[in-house]
Amino acid sequence: MCGDFKAGSRFISMAEERKLIRVVCAIIKGDNGRILAAQRGESQNQAGLWEFPGGKVDPGETTCAALLRELDEELSIEVKCITPLKEVIHHYPGCSIKLIPYICEIVRGKPTAHEHSEVRWVTLKEAYTLRWAPADIPVLEEFCHIEPK
Repeated sequence: MCGDFKAGSRFISMAEERKLIRVVCAIIKGDNGRILAAQRGESQNQAGLWEFPGGKVDPGETTCAALLRELDEELSIEVKCITPLKEVIHHYPGCSIKLIPYICEIVRGKPTAHEHSEVRWVTLKEAYTLRWAPADIPVLEEFCHIEPK
């Protein structure tokens, strides 16, 4: 069920670490072992690729607070941060990000796409048929290996 995605990574210097954009994302667990996938909108960078919803961490904001704010803005939902996963550093042309993932559960609301083209509940098997944003692939891989099959 878990796919073999190739994702490039390398060690980074302290100077590079300071230039990283901190971004949070949520692996939102739903019924029947499904997770929420969000397709990036046409006006967004990497349009059409799938991702775990989230966004940038503002200065002075905790990662969980940023995730709660972003998910309220993007999907009109309130979540509870359950488990942090390993941070992922990914280098895109023009910027580098530190992706900080959390496994979450919805506390209030039903996901409604405000910035994404589509949101959909998928099984892990279905998740591997989607074209993911490169930074999200290691997050999916880690989640796949810790979730019971």
